[in-house]
Amino acid sequence: MTSQHKVLIDTNVFIGLEDPKPVSPAGAELVRKCGEHAVALFIHQAAILDIQQDADAARRTISLSKLEKFQNLPRPVLPPRADLERDFGPIKKRNDEVDVELLHTLRLNAVDLLITEDKGIHDRAKRAGLAARVLTVADALSWLRRTFEPAKVRLPYIEDRLAHEIDPSDTIFESLREGYPEFDAWWAKCIKQHRSCWVVTIGDQMAGLIVRKDETATAAGTRLPGAKVLKICTFKVRPEYRGEKLGELLLKQALWFAQRNAYDVVYLTTFADQTTLIRVIEYFGFICTDTKENGEFTFEKMMSRARLEPDDASDLFQLDRVNYPRFIAGSPAKAFFVPIQGAFHRILFPEIARAIPLPLFPGEDVLHATDERKPGNTIRKVYLSHSNTRTLAPGDVLVFYHSKDEAMVASQCVTSIGLVEKIAETTSFEELVRLTAKRSVYSEGELREMIKAPILVIDFLLIGHLDAPVALDDLLKEGVFKTHPPQSLCELPPERFEPIRRRLDFGFEV
Repeated sequence: MTSQHKVLIDTNVFIGLEDPKPVSPAGAELVRKCGEHAVALFIHQAAILDIQQDADAARRTISLSKLEKFQNLPRPVLPPRADLERDFGPIKKRNDEVDVELLHTLRLNAVDLLITEDKGIHDRAKRAGLAARVLTVADALSWLRRTFEPAKVRLPYIEDRLAHEIDPSDTIFESLREGYPEFDAWWAKCIKQHRSCWVVTIGDQMAGLIVRKDETATAAGTRLPGAKVLKICTFKVRPEYRGEKLGELLLKQALWFAQRNAYDVVYLTTFADQTTLIRVIEYFGFICTDTKENGEFTFEKMMSRARLEPDDASDLFQLDRVNYPRFIAGSPAKAFFVPIQGAFHRILFPEIARAIPLPLFPGEDVLHATDERKPGNTIRKVYLSHSNTRTLAPGDVLVFYHSKDEAMVASQCVTSIGLVEKIAETTSFEELVRLTAKRSVYSEGELREMIKAPILVIDFLLIGHLDAPVALDDLLKEGVFKTHPPQSLCELPPERFEPIRRRLDFGFEV
């Protein structure tokens, strides 16, 4: 099969990879990734002439022999030398002739890209209007990742694995086997197809997993519009962990991944006895589009990268909820600044909790106590405030600011965005416990201390985290604050929210 992408690799990159010296990590990764993604790597016949200039006969012989492992690109018919010099610059020596010939081949579109570490070639490419197609090794690796590899979403306890990395005898699969006699044959197919999975690991135990699959709309038979489809084939949480909101954690992983990677539809199939799963996915906008004769439901959710616009006929929050993680950031929604202390920030948002210095392994400082896991797992969270602000309404935007904590990387930064679900005010400890029982990050002692004054209970949805937290210096410079950050929740006028809104990149237009 002919490769869709053809890349010409310059001699300097080739020799760097193929001489007796150790292979550079970047160069080795380049060749490996091109192979993985069926990107054809070519060596130009002119490169043979370049290598033949090597005065070291032994090295020359070895280099020429190794050319055979790369595809050979024949030389094109060249225009007059004067035309080449006009377009690409002076040709004074043999190396210049080879460099210009590589660029001329690129201009003919015989290849899509040229990879070289030669600054002279990059300068010539700029002169000829080809700079965008002449890449360094680092540029090429970045292009390969953007083009062929999905944007990753990293959440605590969740690991990306292939099916063959999972033990099919794990007891988490017992109920699946009971309800699906063909499970073992299906799992063998998953292994053969290198099916991707998200696995929740607590300690040394698999506590939950999603098996996912990329499909086309035609193959999936989905009813909602869109060609790029993500199927959730298996959605399973081990029974003893169900109180920890791991299903919500996995759903967050799936929806954030689908949004970041421009899927049009996410779907799964299930049966009526899966009441908890159905309740959760319906809350976040999945709709039942089909029911088979055996009672199996198909639930689909439409995804979009377009800006979500307000609808006069719809409740603001309800519109946001069913379109999650998209939300309305402008009028009629208001924005509010929410300072949050470091300890509570780490529990609510463990996926961005990074200590100074950075831990040796990502996620090393994520909290592991059972009572502290649950608030971080959820999409639906709760925040308590003694603020006098009473203008909060469902659908308003929450801008979370990590208060000063010298132990943490994101100290004194805007880190995260939430969406108000509902608000309650109370002076009763008993009512406060009832309002926060499912999602609170606070202990009983902390709740008793807080209830000494009237308190706002704000239920919210976590939309996501900024790729680069906005530091206090930038917030001051851009007018989000005039002097210092407020110590309690307060409204941000549109012009002060704008510098933050511009930075939001969750896979859709805000």
